[in-house]
Amino acid sequence: MFNRLAKLRAERARGEHGFTLIELLVVVVIIGILIAVAIPLYLNYRKGANDKAAQSDLRNAINVLEQCNTDNSSYPLSADVPGGGGAFTGTSCSGQSINLSANTSMRYVAATATAPASYTLYTTNSGGNKIYCYNSAAGGQVKTAAGTPLASATCP
Repeated sequence: MFNRLAKLRAERARGEHGFTLIELLVVVVIIGILIAVAIPLYLNYRKGANDKAAQSDLRNAINVLEQCNTDNSSYPLSADVPGGGGAFTGTSCSGQSINLSANTSMRYVAATATAPASYTLYTTNSGGNKIYCYNSAAGGQVKTAAGTPLASATCP
């Protein structure tokens, strides 16, 4: 009986194989390399998505402001346009609002203090790299603004 138990223990010990420390370290290094490549790519995709959100918000705000001009025969005053999105204040563009994505900021500059005939609009997203602008007097496309802070950016 003793020999039989010893024989079973010996067979069981021979069948137990595991991973060596070197094999485990190789797997950890491979996973580390994959993470080192994937994280910067993911962060760049997020910055690009945030930039596109700011650009899309600018296009939507242009539509709202043009609708306001159609209804009131002038663009709203700078003080009436919400910088963080939401409803207009004052009597211009009543009932309309500008919707902005999360972390998107907007700056509206009217051409004149009363009954503006044109405007310049800037947007940026805190997760992105770019500031976008649109000048209604020049028309055309949304452009990338010159300058870094939103408050001092200029539209080319």
